[in-house]
Amino acid sequence: MNATSESRVGAIHASSPLVARVFAELSDGQFHSGEDLAKALGVTRSAVWKAANALRDLGTSMEAVRNRGYKLLGASEPLAAAHIREHLSPSVNERLTRLDVAWMTASTNSELVERPYPAQGRSEVLLAEFQTAGRGRRGRSWLAPPGGAVCLSLSWTFPEVPRDAGSLSLAVGVSVLRALLALNVPDVRLKWPNDILVGDRKLGGILIELRAEAAGPACVVVGIGLNVALGSGLVETIAATGLRATDLVTVTGGSVSRNALAAQLIENNVRGLLSFEQEGLKPFIEQWRNADALRGRPLDVSVGSEVVRGLGRGIDLSGALLVETREGLQKFLSGEVTVRPAE
Repeated sequence: MNATSESRVGAIHASSPLVARVFAELSDGQFHSGEDLAKALGVTRSAVWKAANALRDLGTSMEAVRNRGYKLLGASEPLAAAHIREHLSPSVNERLTRLDVAWMTASTNSELVERPYPAQGRSEVLLAEFQTAGRGRRGRSWLAPPGGAVCLSLSWTFPEVPRDAGSLSLAVGVSVLRALLALNVPDVRLKWPNDILVGDRKLGGILIELRAEAAGPACVVVGIGLNVALGSGLVETIAATGLRATDLVTVTGGSVSRNALAAQLIENNVRGLLSFEQEGLKPFIEQWRNADALRGRPLDVSVGSEVVRGLGRGIDLSGALLVETREGLQKFLSGEVTVRPAE
């Protein structure tokens, strides 16, 4: 095993499930024979075969060729807490009381919600290679195979419920935007209230859960999911649900370091939460408006059984969506937005 593979596989603990260790061995995108994998991992070839099938069952695209072995298609590096921390600034590193990477969990958000509040000014971060019950907005499923996305949740405690708590998802959206710009991802746009787009295709989303005590501190769990390498099959599956998706491999035309991406997301969101705690949405609103995917476009806004039709006119400082209708300018603090074709 060379130094590169040692670094790559070292991201996965020896006590991790065999499927996770096979994934790490294959994450270089090269062919590895069943015999070589079995020797490297100290298991039988039959065990390797079962682990490879388990990866397929999780949605991983894999090629198996007689006399050559197994190869992951669209492979990317395993997530590793130590490698993520290497990319963080010292000031943000100091604010992380925990940074964990799980092979599999039901939902990174749900797990952090169950933990005690972190101390004020400190954060806990959890990432997972695969979520069995990943959630998007309004309870939708979040689909991504191992290695295909960055699924990250971050908890933060405010001294009290922020005055403009409803606009927090917009501040987080701008923090994600800043992370992607730092990695030179082109044409990133924000769709109110919590979608990350490239062009008109969904790259990722944000899910925020708030816990608060009466007249006391409030803990927010910020969940971020970004598509890295979904594969054409999963993109088609998602399209069948009516959602046009994309991923970073497609957008950038090359490989993406998921550990560097995770670090940028953590860096910018910790700084963003500190800024939001002090000034609300104000430090973020200009960048939001510049990246607004809905401004000037014909929209349908669904609130319960009511559908309001109009033109997007941006957001205000409270984070409300502004829509110009026949009855005048209306504000929406919640709702489901659909962009209509231009008439």
